[in-house]
Amino acid sequence: MNDSILIIDDNEDVLDFLSIVLGEHYRILLASNGAIAKGILDTEVVNLIISDIMMPGIDGFELCRLVKSNVEYCHIPIILLTSKNTYQAHIEGLEVGADAYIQKPFSQELLLMQISNLLKNRLKIKEHFASSPFEDVRVMAHSKTDEAFLRKLDEYIRDNIKDPNIDIDKLADHMFMSRTTFYRKIKSLSSLSPKELIDITRLKKAAGLVAENEFSLYEISKMVGYSSQSLFTRNFQKYFKVSPLEYSKSLPKER
Repeated sequence: MNDSILIIDDNEDVLDFLSIVLGEHYRILLASNGAIAKGILDTEVVNLIISDIMMPGIDGFELCRLVKSNVEYCHIPIILLTSKNTYQAHIEGLEVGADAYIQKPFSQELLLMQISNLLKNRLKIKEHFASSPFEDVRVMAHSKTDEAFLRKLDEYIRDNIKDPNIDIDKLADHMFMSRTTFYRKIKSLSSLSPKELIDITRLKKAAGLVAENEFSLYEISKMVGYSSQSLFTRNFQKYFKVSPLEYSKSLPKER
């Protein structure tokens, strides 16, 4: 499925223009003001936000500040559009957490390249986390808020890692979110479902235990919550592209 872009502007012509320019490449969500935008953020997985700065009510700066301070969607990159061609406006945009700042009128190529770069960089980080046995979950954090969220999430999963059926509802409660909001946050932040993120956390813990060379693979699979060693082996191979046994053999042996 294509990435979803939320476009916020009180000018219908701008919304129509950006829908045409971006609609071939992305799933487009439209909002004419900040209040409508918040409603969309609370119900949809949004991968990137493009917002005008000059709007009645909540302007682009305030919207950016709200998004970046809310744990539910602070991970979403924001591009601010403005006709303000001043150094101070640029500084203010960066101060409130904007990831990019584009002046009007802008070229379609510049906007598309900026969007592509932001999304590709996020995707590379997500893929690196999922495929690297020892990469910390906080590598996906784009703010202090996200870092604290991911640390708390990781600690809960690791504290309950022996449980083959970690309860997603309890996990969402632990993170002070509804199940739906929690799912949307994890999916947008990591491109994984909560279940997949739990699986990867189990496997990263397992990789550490394999490296310690103190337990059999059967024991390790039980220690990280797998009721079946064959499923453990399949999932290890799926994410790390190597079986647990091959991984163990690849590690340097102490003399």
